[in-house]
Amino acid sequence: MRKSMAGVLGLGVATAAIVGIWRAYSARTRSAAGDQDWDSAPFPFPPVPRPVNVRPIHAPRETEPWTEPVDGMCPVSHPIKAKLTSGIYHMPGGMNYDRTRPDRCYVDAEAADRDGLRAAKL
Repeated sequence: MRKSMAGVLGLGVATAAIVGIWRAYSARTRSAAGDQDWDSAPFPFPPVPRPVNVRPIHAPRETEPWTEPVDGMCPVSHPIKAKLTSGIYHMPGGMNYDRTRPDRCYVDAEAADRDGLRAAKL
């Protein structure tokens, strides 16, 4: 019985050593591979490399569709004034444009329409 227990214990130690060596080898080869990791794919397609630890590059938008007003005024780039409580937007030259304190400022009327607002009656 002692002989079989010693054999099982020896087998466990040997297995742990092999697993440790394998993990160290895998970590070394992964870091040597650079900034790529391999995803498995369904048969018959080969695995596809993908970048690791690379931040996605987003194309900068020239202008956002809306912005917050600054001191109750819309910037020149976003002249459309919108009140979210009423769901109405005011365009420059409109009857209540000058006295409206906006919640949001839009680039154009289409951007305000896409957000579910409607134009003020003239």
